[in-house]
Amino acid sequence: MFRAGAHPGMSVVWKRAAWFFSDRRGIAAVEFALIVPVLLIMYFITMEASQAIEASKKVSRISSMVADLVTQQTSVVNADLTDIMKIGNSSLQPYNRSVANISITAIDIRTDPNNPIPQAKVAWSWSVLDGKTGRDSKPTTSTTVPATLNVAGTFLIRVKTTLAYQPIISWSEGSEKPLGFISAFNEGKITMSETYYLRPRRATSIPCSDC
Repeated sequence: MFRAGAHPGMSVVWKRAAWFFSDRRGIAAVEFALIVPVLLIMYFITMEASQAIEASKKVSRISSMVADLVTQQTSVVNADLTDIMKIGNSSLQPYNRSVANISITAIDIRTDPNNPIPQAKVAWSWSVLDGKTGRDSKPTTSTTVPATLNVAGTFLIRVKTTLAYQPIISWSEGSEKPLGFISAFNEGKITMSETYYLRPRRATSIPCSDC
């Protein structure tokens, strides 16, 4: 006999529901499946951050090293500068997802009889841009230097290195578009840049005959 309004199947449903929610078998596997993606994301972010920091340090090192090698010369030609920039780019290894652009500019600072303020002008320049070498700025072009270095009668070598750092989590060799969530920012690249100024070590100026 069943009471009026009672449904015989409801008790079975409630019992099965209670059994389902009280069953703890496989809970470790479920927790593992939920936690693993988070741990993997944290691992890749940590790995990528460390690689990016190391690449940024190398970009700074390139500018310093190239400027140091150039300022040790008494004169140069564009072939010398090209070789020096190749040495600089090789220091990025084992990172090889993009190539650094390096610009070397010789700056002559003089005063004009009609203007007592020192004027910084390009003496010569040479650069490598996307693997192609050539003149970066025309001679006698006005340029700027930090105020503390703008001293009349001095000669400066400026080296600027720029790297479009390609995160490994957004990079795929041979693909036209970057992969991953970083692709939404600057086509998946992070711009790193460093500029160094040094004075000649062995002469008052460093001429370049064919720059």
